[in-house]
Amino acid sequence: MFNALARLISSRPVPVLLVWVLILVVAIPLARLAPGAFSAKGDVLEGSESVQVIDLLSNEFGLTGQETSIIVSESLLERNDPEFRAGYGQLLTGLRKLKGIKAITRFDDPSPLKLFGVVNGKTITATLLQTGVSPVPLLGEVHTIMRQTETQNVKYLLTGSTAVTRDFAERSEADVRRSELATLPLVAVVLVFAFGAFVAAGLPIMVGLMSITTTMAILYGLAQLLSVSSLAQSVVTLFGLGAGIDYALLMVNRFREELEHGRSPREAAAITTRTAGRSVLFSGLTVAIALGSLLIPNLDFVRSLGVAGLVVISLTVLTSLTALPALLALLGNNVNIPRRLRRSLRLDQPSPVWGALAVGVMRHPWFWLTVASIIMIGLALPATGMKLGTTGAFGLAQHVESRRALELIKPLELGGAMDAFDVLIDLGEPRAYNAEARQQFAALDTALSALPEVRLVSSPFLLAKAPALSNAAPERRSDTATGLGVTLGAAVDATRQYISMNRQFIHLSVIPKNPVRSDQIADLIAQLRSQAHQAGFREVLVGGLPVLALEFADAVTQAMPLAIGVVCIATFIVMAIAFRSLVIPLKSILMNALTVASSYGIITMVFQHGLFADLLAVPTDVGVIESSLPLVIFAVTFGLSMDYEVFLLSRIQEGHLAGRSTREAVRLALQSTAGVITSAALIMIIVFAAFLQGDVVANKVIGLGLVVAVALDATIVRLILVPAVMVLAGKWNWWLPEGLKRWLPHVKLEH
Repeated sequence: MFNALARLISSRPVPVLLVWVLILVVAIPLARLAPGAFSAKGDVLEGSESVQVIDLLSNEFGLTGQETSIIVSESLLERNDPEFRAGYGQLLTGLRKLKGIKAITRFDDPSPLKLFGVVNGKTITATLLQTGVSPVPLLGEVHTIMRQTETQNVKYLLTGSTAVTRDFAERSEADVRRSELATLPLVAVVLVFAFGAFVAAGLPIMVGLMSITTTMAILYGLAQLLSVSSLAQSVVTLFGLGAGIDYALLMVNRFREELEHGRSPREAAAITTRTAGRSVLFSGLTVAIALGSLLIPNLDFVRSLGVAGLVVISLTVLTSLTALPALLALLGNNVNIPRRLRRSLRLDQPSPVWGALAVGVMRHPWFWLTVASIIMIGLALPATGMKLGTTGAFGLAQHVESRRALELIKPLELGGAMDAFDVLIDLGEPRAYNAEARQQFAALDTALSALPEVRLVSSPFLLAKAPALSNAAPERRSDTATGLGVTLGAAVDATRQYISMNRQFIHLSVIPKNPVRSDQIADLIAQLRSQAHQAGFREVLVGGLPVLALEFADAVTQAMPLAIGVVCIATFIVMAIAFRSLVIPLKSILMNALTVASSYGIITMVFQHGLFADLLAVPTDVGVIESSLPLVIFAVTFGLSMDYEVFLLSRIQEGHLAGRSTREAVRLALQSTAGVITSAALIMIIVFAAFLQGDVVANKVIGLGLVVAVALDATIVRLILVPAVMVLAGKWNWWLPEGLKRWLPHVKLEH
């Protein structure tokens, strides 16, 4: 296969490059459209309790999907100031012209909710908009009206589930663009130092950008058929730049070596494809196996990240094995232009320093193994207290509009308005709602209203508890979203909203005082269910956005053991075939697991406990790690760590097969590969660190987790743990039962 591919690429480089030019001409415009097609919403789990509640509200109550958005005003003017009232009147006039808005609750409407107040010397008001589900285009029109009517003294902000989702998508795209702009110049500097030539330094960047562009185009097409997470763009950038530059570094380095040995450009390109290309393909396979873990959870949101990763790593390998060697064949010695840089620092060259370091470690292997293990385990320990959940708006930087709007209305006890719980009770049979059930319903309403966490219970008894609502003039009434639960309409509307048409089901909404953190959701659900049981109801379902979030987090958490187990088994098999050993795959998996665990420990300390939170601009009021991120970090870290493992172990195996002792094979392998690994690791750290400057906390978590993992993997693991363990295992490194020796195929890795 590789011989045929090498001959094709080296003998016909121009047609190969023309094919890629055509691919890019088609891909570039589609890639630009891709971010707008991605979604920031999580999954709805079919058959889950929250979905049952949604279905029953629709089928039995006639309540179709609705959402509530909140326009928050911040002003130095008093709410009765003529300037404020005039501007607010213009806002309402513009909003009433929009067809998608079903109802508006003004801040001065009679309401059991406090929709205005003075906070830190500023007047804060809240206006509720009831719309259909996910009205993204409509919110764009609302934004336009807000900007047209706000003044120097009055500023408007928009929040709500759709506004938060929109901000996530837009900020994720901005984070990726910012990271690319910040990353590429720094990466170029490292590559110039590594290669000592501008042309050679530019080739890895070209491979990364080609793989990113073609992947984004493919994901745009997939987004027309299924939901693709907005985080997919981050995964594509991480792998496209990280792995793409990594593979190209290896290929270009081998090509230049062949030129120095007197090969012609086309011969050097063919040899590079046959040798380094084989290692690139195998490394891509190990990365793909790791990314396959993201396909195991039955969640489209997570699976789309796996698909994005698999597509980008496949295209990165394809670009490295076709476009890059074809271009190298045409460039020939011009790859070293300008020659005056040939005396610069060559990070990719073998260095006796690395060999000497390996000798020092292998001289006292138990000591270094103990020290390194203590460091790694110490870093990993905080991960035992990691809490997973869904961050919602609090997964955004504090200055982002939808997040800041929620902060402004917190003192009004409106912070939990977007986190309403729907409590739905099945009375057992049609027309079971009678006088006794009504008394139980009233008792439940009273009990839930008395809970310290609850701001308001929306039920048929709300009008009786707040007579000002029923006395209000008809034109001052509104009918807000079921999800918010506040009914300011007529009693007949309240009956329809809270008692099913066949009188078998009853429903109420519970609005918390403050935004509900993920680690608080389960306790609140238990309280709601307990109060319903104490009121005499047996069949109780609890739904709402917080429950959806908890179900999503639980689904990811439950799938993680299987996903990690499958990856470890598959990786073990592939590495056993490649290195014809059972010990080396086991060692590699354990060390990579230690790297992942250490990364988990650091992100737990920073994002959950607030260590260095100010330095990294990390919010400290979240308290949980986004539930999908540990699996994403595992997949990316495990895959990239195997890259380094393959590069190093293939050289050690080469020395072993040549008859060298374990010590000598390890020394020579580190001496020849540590420079390449260090260069690649430095580039990846630059790429990953750029995400720490973003506005989306999930990107920060991924960025920091990968920076820590790569840094540890390229230093403590590769330079200390691997030499120590290899020398201690000695001849057992290559142990393989006789039966497997005959059965396993032979795979030759070179770079």
